[in-house]
Amino acid sequence: MKLTATETKFILHWGEMGTRWGINRTVAQVHALLYITGRPVPADEIAETLSVARSNVSTSLRELQGWGLVKVAHLLGDRRDHFETFHDVWAMFKLVAVERKRREVDPTLVMLREALAQAEKDGEKASKERLGHMLEFFETLTEAFEEFVKMSPGALRKVVKYGGKLQKLLGVGT
Repeated sequence: MKLTATETKFILHWGEMGTRWGINRTVAQVHALLYITGRPVPADEIAETLSVARSNVSTSLRELQGWGLVKVAHLLGDRRDHFETFHDVWAMFKLVAVERKRREVDPTLVMLREALAQAEKDGEKASKERLGHMLEFFETLTEAFEEFVKMSPGALRKVVKYGGKLQKLLGVGT
């Protein structure tokens, strides 16, 4: 596959951003390639296009499938597995957000509840108070998050666009 300069720039940048988000560079580049091409691509073509080892592509595809960002597609007349990703960036964002919450926020909530219970048991007033505030913060954000992920991608897009206007409507300052 021959990439345009724009496609190459996007893929390289997505790989760099992936490392900042805690994602392996190749994983992010594979995702970027699938997104920017907008069509199912076989693993050997991904490896050749990105100039990475086929084994690295396989590992990256498994990780992306684990996140739910990539799925297998089959094409008539071709026995190979092809891989594709979402076209709707809002649906993709929701999926990543849900997965990050499951991997990062949910364990933190469990730990905070356990730590708060232990602080209460041990009579640690200062720790109990601080942990209580932190737990309330995480629970409040989790409740808001759950409402956001129930929204369709179109509704979510509108809510995000109206962010500043909602503050005015609610009469709250920045």
